[in-house]
Amino acid sequence: MWGDTFATFSLDHQLQEKYSKEIETLKKEVKSMLMAATSTQLMVLIDKLERLGLSYHFEAEIEDKLKQVYDLEEEVADHDLFTTALRFRLLRQHQYHVSCDVFDKFVSKDGKWDLEISLSRDDIEGVLSLYEAAHVRIRDEKVLDEAAAFTIHRLKHVLPQLESAIKEKVELALQHPIHKSLPLLNFRSYINIYEGEGLTNESVVKLSKFNFNFLQNIYKKELAELTSWWNKYELKSKLPYARDRLVECYIWGAALRYEPQFAYLRAIVAKTMQLVSIMDDTYDNYGTLEEDDLLTDILEKWNLDEIDVLPDFMKIVYRFIMSVYEDFEREAEQQGKSFAAPHYSESLKELSRAYNQEQKWIMERKMPPFEEYMTNSVFTSCIYPMFIAFVPGMKSVTEKEVQWLLSEPKIVISTAKMGRTLEDLGSHERENRDGEMETVVDCYMKDKGVSKQQTIYEFEQLVENGWKDV
Repeated sequence: MWGDTFATFSLDHQLQEKYSKEIETLKKEVKSMLMAATSTQLMVLIDKLERLGLSYHFEAEIEDKLKQVYDLEEEVADHDLFTTALRFRLLRQHQYHVSCDVFDKFVSKDGKWDLEISLSRDDIEGVLSLYEAAHVRIRDEKVLDEAAAFTIHRLKHVLPQLESAIKEKVELALQHPIHKSLPLLNFRSYINIYEGEGLTNESVVKLSKFNFNFLQNIYKKELAELTSWWNKYELKSKLPYARDRLVECYIWGAALRYEPQFAYLRAIVAKTMQLVSIMDDTYDNYGTLEEDDLLTDILEKWNLDEIDVLPDFMKIVYRFIMSVYEDFEREAEQQGKSFAAPHYSESLKELSRAYNQEQKWIMERKMPPFEEYMTNSVFTSCIYPMFIAFVPGMKSVTEKEVQWLLSEPKIVISTAKMGRTLEDLGSHERENRDGEMETVVDCYMKDKGVSKQQTIYEFEQLVENGWKDV
């Protein structure tokens, strides 16, 4: 849908310089506010800076302040629901260990939340804060499982009665809870919300607007460069069956790291996402099983001299894969991360094997036991090519971290399975093709002997547990 929208973009350097100067001036004002703030006022300000995409300007200050918040545990007993939930969420999101026992004072003896909380504006802010906090729960935190159900019910019930600013905040939260959303996609909404409610310092709102425009220009410039890179391959005409999704792929990278200094990460995510999409479409939508076997075999050899055995369309795919890899290899070497290149190529080989296996199961109508399918899905989630792609753009990462990543730590496996399960929930109707093709949903139904409705419910629980593990 974007076509070549960004191909002709030219960055206005004077305008960008103007934004930069305004940002530097306003940063000083906001930093002074941050350093002076205490208690609830401090946590509210940190929360707003994070929601508005401004926290990267004050990373050290925010970390110092949150350390103070964590250390002052004696104050917690006096906190109301809003402050207790906000403190809990902010600290957990910044990797502090905080017990869910802080919520005990708000529940009855049987662990149930008080359903008689009044519906005044202040109480709704408290319920909303609790709703957001419930999403950073881990396993076996019953009080927060209950809180999630209670707050969703309460917020939906009261939504029609709310007025403008708080109503927008609740609607956005129900659609995108902070912990499970992509901050980048909500910056614009929160600028409107905070400006509309009139409670946020004017300097913060001004800074967020200049910062938003400054970042957007950076993204347009990067998309212009990526469009030029993409167009030189002419794959839209050479591989008409494959998705042309460069802008979508770029959004993955921008959502991962939106800050200006992570230009490399955004670009390599976009390139790798486009690469794995073409591989997926080749295996899934176009190649025969015999052709898929051939491509898998040639990728295993990782040698352009072997390319002649492939059909013409797969030669184009293979050359594109090798070109992206060669660019990655060069960048890794320049950044002193040469150790990453063999892992990148190996991750693409693993992906091809996994795509090929999945296609055999589907086309031959021989779906495996569900656990075997899920083991394969760790690779088809594309998590390994994506994570290894980041390495040249991350100064602190060494071979040791990559080896840890490849040792199948829980955070990687949970993320991969959760991502694939979400994807399968969204695509199984289309992929089923009116019952002609089996999907993972059919696989689960047969393996566990449950209905489709029960399968969908259990998939949703798998996703919830994935979030808790992560």
